[in-house]
Amino acid sequence: MSDYERIASAMDYLVDRAMDQPSLEQIAAHVHLSPYHFQRLFCRWAGTTPKRFLQVLTLERGKVLLENSHSLLEVSHELGLSGSSRLHDHFVQLEAVTPGEYKSRGKQVHIEYGVHSTPLGPMFVAVTRRGVCQVEFMDFNSLEELLENLQTAWPLGSISESLLSTRYVIDAFFNSDTASKHGPLSLHVTGTNFQVAVWRALLKIPSGAVASYSQVAKALGAPKAARAVGNAIGANPVALLIPCHRVIQQSGALGGYRWGPAKKLMVQTWEKMRDKPVAL
Repeated sequence: MSDYERIASAMDYLVDRAMDQPSLEQIAAHVHLSPYHFQRLFCRWAGTTPKRFLQVLTLERGKVLLENSHSLLEVSHELGLSGSSRLHDHFVQLEAVTPGEYKSRGKQVHIEYGVHSTPLGPMFVAVTRRGVCQVEFMDFNSLEELLENLQTAWPLGSISESLLSTRYVIDAFFNSDTASKHGPLSLHVTGTNFQVAVWRALLKIPSGAVASYSQVAKALGAPKAARAVGNAIGANPVALLIPCHRVIQQSGALGGYRWGPAKKLMVQTWEKMRDKPVAL
């Protein structure tokens, strides 16, 4: 088992057993390491201690997060169904596929993909010349299935593997030192006007914060469209970079996530720890 697999397994274990408050010895035993070595490994990969990670899981959930996130989206003047506004000075720039590009079905578009190890498990990344077109966790799909889905989305496009060409996407989220060299990331995605508007709205939710489905709907000027917002979020083709993990139910419940609620909670907690690392 590699180091990142041990950390992903430990995070899964913590999410599953959070209410039991497992000890350091129990968590270390789960990944077959001594407490000393596990503590050092976890701190190096997650940027915090297992104890602090567990605290965030149990103390800063649901309604507490929502109470601190009111009006995060409502103050934005760049949201709307037109999708014509640019996101300025932002970490991610989203560009929707044009009608002409959609009609051409990916003709003359070359897509490169790679599978990369991360603290949250292996991830599939695909990019075109214009930007990132797909990012997925590989918890429930094989590489063959993901490549088949990619070819379906771009039926006339050519696809080849390149770890070198896709590495920068992983660095942008997991390695802040390397990410700064690349500047803002561009996304090259296909979606309806409403889906693209929802995805743009998600980019406005700060890292480590959350919003409810109804808050996103209200920010788009469609307060009764919370269910449609949920459907658009479920169709998000770019995990992490379009942060669908930052949207939860108004009640404080996690809500749906394509890769399962445990992964959603893991991403939220890891992101919060990344933004506020613990001094060791």
